[in-house]
Amino acid sequence: MKVSVIGASGRVGKTAAFCLAEENCVNDLVLISRKESIDKVEGEALDMYDALAAKDVNVKITASYDFEDVKGSDLIVLSAGQPRSAGMTRMDVAIPNAKIVAEYSRAIAKFAPDAIILVVTNPVDVMTYVALKASGFDKNKVFGLGNHLDSLRLKNLISQHFNIHVSEIHTRVMGEHGENMVPIMSSTSIGGILLKYFKGYDDFDMDRTVEKVKNAGNYVIQKKGATEYGPAFAISNIATIVLNDEKKILTVSAFLDGEIEGVKDVCLGVPVKLGISGIERIIPIIMTERERTAFLKAAEVVKKDTDFVVKAIDEDISSK
Repeated sequence: MKVSVIGASGRVGKTAAFCLAEENCVNDLVLISRKESIDKVEGEALDMYDALAAKDVNVKITASYDFEDVKGSDLIVLSAGQPRSAGMTRMDVAIPNAKIVAEYSRAIAKFAPDAIILVVTNPVDVMTYVALKASGFDKNKVFGLGNHLDSLRLKNLISQHFNIHVSEIHTRVMGEHGENMVPIMSSTSIGGILLKYFKGYDDFDMDRTVEKVKNAGNYVIQKKGATEYGPAFAISNIATIVLNDEKKILTVSAFLDGEIEGVKDVCLGVPVKLGISGIERIIPIIMTERERTAFLKAAEVVKKDTDFVVKAIDEDISSK
């Protein structure tokens, strides 16, 4: 399988590329950057080759600023854009990043029309919508990282609190990848036991845990300047499931057309079945009234933000 990473000079892009290079399902990896960053990306490729040799992994890695090199890609990771600095919200970088995402999405449609696009650029729900519209792809072929990373963060915090192996924690975050994320605690379980029935639940501070998940990215950015390993491994996780046609259910940012709570014309984090064709099916979910209200609020906020961004860059989306 061939995978291309656009924005490979960035911290998330390069780390995701290295994670993907280790996967058995990837034998051709293309690292796309701007021309002025090509030396750095070529250096990353050489460094990756040395590391992969130590693990007996054989994969072709190409560093390039020529977009034609994405031809034949099965999956394209779109991580190019302006990163957040400490104190910035994801919407603070929305307009400049939307222009970048629109430009690259049109180029993907031209050179790799059969590819699946995994959007990582923030604000990811809005950028997923921009990529979908600018590429002209079917909605099953364009989706964003978003709440899969949030779900992993929540999973990790629950694991630490209960001192239970992380593989036994099953939880899901929906809605916006941001302030209006919606943890679905009503169906969260540990070892098949609903969280509310698990011993020690009375001592679990759910609201504090949710706030930690909401601010997880900012915590990391304040400490080290950028998130890196968490997003990168989450990207690799999604890519592997798609390329191996694993039919697993993950929460990614997907275009909704009424499948959940009647929400339409917006990209939000929802459970989907992923396979080689991308999103095979959006999975409806039963929520409590509180969760449902929060999800509808997230839809309203993201829709408003999306409309604002799309209007601001309308020519970038529609130009050919």
